Amino acid sequence: MAYIRSEVMILKEILLFFALKYDGDFQSILKALQRKEKVTNQQREEAVSKVQSKYTTILCDDYPEALKQISCPPFVLFYHGNLSLLDEKCIGVIGKRVPSEYGTSVTDKIVCDLVKNEYTIVSGMALGIDTLAHRSAMNNHGKTVAVLGSGINYCYPKRNRELYLKLKEEHLIVSEHPNDYVPQAKDFPSRNRLIAGLSESVVVTEAEKRSGTMITVGYALDQGKDIFCVPSRIGDPIGCNLLIQQGAKLILDINDIIEE
Repeated sequence: MAYIRSEVMILKEILLFFALKYDGDFQSILKALQRKEKVTNQQREEAVSKVQSKYTTILCDDYPEALKQISCPPFVLFYHGNLSLLDEKCIGVIGKRVPSEYGTSVTDKIVCDLVKNEYTIVSGMALGIDTLAHRSAMNNHGKTVAVLGSGINYCYPKRNRELYLKLKEEHLIVSEHPNDYVPQAKDFPSRNRLIAGLSESVVVTEAEKRSGTMITVGYALDQGKDIFCVPSRIGDPIGCNLLIQQGAKLILDINDIIEE
């Protein structure tokens, strides 16, 4: 039994080594495993010492069950905060980076009502709706989870530094990228699969026709998740109305989500 535990620990450290070496990139780690890239005992020990956050691997008992159900789950998930928040009812709230007054208002209202109904809010800490969703959850004494496209210790965007620190101390921040990894454009669509994966369903409060929001929606649909949309006004961005037209569930009030 002790031998089995030791073998599992070695495998966890090998995954950690590859996550650090390849900056959390799923395909690069997968290829390293497939070609049985050698990892020495010293490299494993150094990997553990280099981690500047908490982490869990896909082999660990505390790894989020929801992520095990998606395509390409992170081999290692780095985090700051309370990982057990992912065991609660989690719902994604996403939308435009530059929301209208209407989008701002409905996001605050919906998040407030979701928190009252004991939902944990998942979003991406981007400017706009994501930031509003996190702040509204905190302002209404709820819990919220930020999924980063950057390294777990790299705050992006920089202007969200205060929000990042509060999430880190009182809520939860997760990333498949380690330490101070600087994000590239490709990392944000990849990050969006994790927002969808951690959420039981996804709420879109305001969106453009072509946007990162729509990428997240695509991942959520692929994962079999429900999409809820706030209808937009004539002349406003049409993303939500297009999604409703294509079968997303229209939200008139919070009961439209809860009753599902």
